[in-house]
Amino acid sequence: MSVLSKPYFHDEAKAFEYLESVLWADGVVCPHCGVVGARVYSLEGVRGKASGKSPEGAIRHGLKKCGECRQQFTVKVGTVFEHGRMPLNKMLQAVYLMTCSKKGISAHQLHRVLEISYKAAWFLEHRIREAMRSGELAPFGGEGGVVEVDETFIGRREGVKKPRGGQRHMIPVLSLVHRESGQCRSFVVDRVTRDELVPIVLQNVDRETYIMTDESGVYRGQFRKLFLGHGVVNHTAGE
Repeated sequence: MSVLSKPYFHDEAKAFEYLESVLWADGVVCPHCGVVGARVYSLEGVRGKASGKSPEGAIRHGLKKCGECRQQFTVKVGTVFEHGRMPLNKMLQAVYLMTCSKKGISAHQLHRVLEISYKAAWFLEHRIREAMRSGELAPFGGEGGVVEVDETFIGRREGVKKPRGGQRHMIPVLSLVHRESGQCRSFVVDRVTRDELVPIVLQNVDRETYIMTDESGVYRGQFRKLFLGHGVVNHTAGE
């Protein structure tokens, strides 16, 4: 059976139950007063305002009322799903698809798979990506770990014609990958030069780290004395 066959991916009530089991594993938390495990009442069958799509008003799944502050809330309050206008089960599908797709998933593909508008898919993707941020940009690596440094070219620069040879029409991107944790940071740069790339590595990688790069002259002689060491993969030699 596929993971996407799980009930919480297809039924909104089940989606609320699943999210509650994940976020409230130690007891219901009121997002208004912060009380954990206090008196909470489930408000079953409550409907929202009538609309064209739902003349009787949509059922408010997972609605609860705090016995301390008397405020109403659901498990979505304070999360990336708050104020989402699409069913929670579809938003959970989006999270699963984005986190399990090795090469990511575009907003166009998400809009086709979930059968929602492209605009809704675009905003949902940005919300989820924002929630996935670590919240800090302190240097990573350290403790003798290895950070791989490499650059690539993607997309196309606006207004730049494709030349017969070379990659001047493409956008250069530098990526730093912590080999042990899999943590990755990527940066769009103007040019692949020493002045552009080296400062980014120095600002984002802990000094107690071993740096690995390819044989590009951009990195030659830059990291050996600043980090634990600098290893080079020689692609020309077939490494």
